[in-house]
Amino acid sequence: MGLRLRGFCRACSLIARQAANPTGLARRYLMRMVRPFTERFTVHVLNRPPGLPPATTMAELAAHYADAIEATFTGPVNVLGMSTGGSVALQLSADHPELVARLVLGGTACTLGPIGRRAQHAYIDRARRGQRPSPALAEMVTESAIGRTLVKALGWLADGRKDHTDAATMLNAEDGFDLHRRLHEIKAPTLLIQGDRDLVYPLELARQTARGIPGARLIAYPGRSHGTTFTDKRFASDALAFLIGS
Repeated sequence: MGLRLRGFCRACSLIARQAANPTGLARRYLMRMVRPFTERFTVHVLNRPPGLPPATTMAELAAHYADAIEATFTGPVNVLGMSTGGSVALQLSADHPELVARLVLGGTACTLGPIGRRAQHAYIDRARRGQRPSPALAEMVTESAIGRTLVKALGWLADGRKDHTDAATMLNAEDGFDLHRRLHEIKAPTLLIQGDRDLVYPLELARQTARGIPGARLIAYPGRSHGTTFTDKRFASDALAFLIGS
C-alpha cells in the first residue's frame, strides 16, 4: 500500500508496478497524472511488495492487491490500471470481482503483444544478469531507429545502479499472463483507453479484451503510442466521466 492522495467522493485505487512510493521525477509525473482524479476521489496508489519470489505469478500479485483493498476499504472500489498495472487490474477483477466497482484500463490488454513480449524478455534477461535493463525496452517505445538509439541511451542512464530484480519479477509475471478465456468473469463496468499506435499492447488486442468483457467500452486515441496515451489531455477526462457514471 502506498501513496494516498486526498480528494472527495468514494475511493479510487491506482495500481502501479513500483515497489515503493516514487520520488523525484517519477513522483512529479505520478502527481501530475492523478491530480485530476483527486478533485472527485480519494486516490490510493497500490504498490507491489518488494522481494517477491522470481516465479511470482500475476494471480499472486493480484492477491496482494486484493489483500490491501480488503484491509483498507469496507466495500468495492474503483480501479485504474495502466500498462502492466492494467494487467494486474484485469487479473484482480477476474479473481476478486467483489472488490471492483468500476474498472478503467489504459494502454493494456488481456495479454502482451509480440513486440512487448520480446522487449520484456530482453529486459528480464538483462536484469537477471546484472546489466542495466531499460535499454531493452526501446523497441516498444518507437519504431524509429534513431529514436530507439536515443531511448536506449536515456534508459541506460536512468537505470543507474538500482536493483531491478523486482521489476524483472513483475514483467516475468506479465509474460505468463493471458486472460483471454476469463474475460467474461469480469463483472465491473469497464472502460479501456488505448492509443492506436501502441506497440506493447496493439489496438486489436485491446479490441479483443473489450469484446470479451461484458458491456465493456473501448476508446481509441488516433496517433497515440503506448506512453502518450496516458499523457493525452483526454485521458483523465474520459476516465473521470466513466468513473462518475456520466
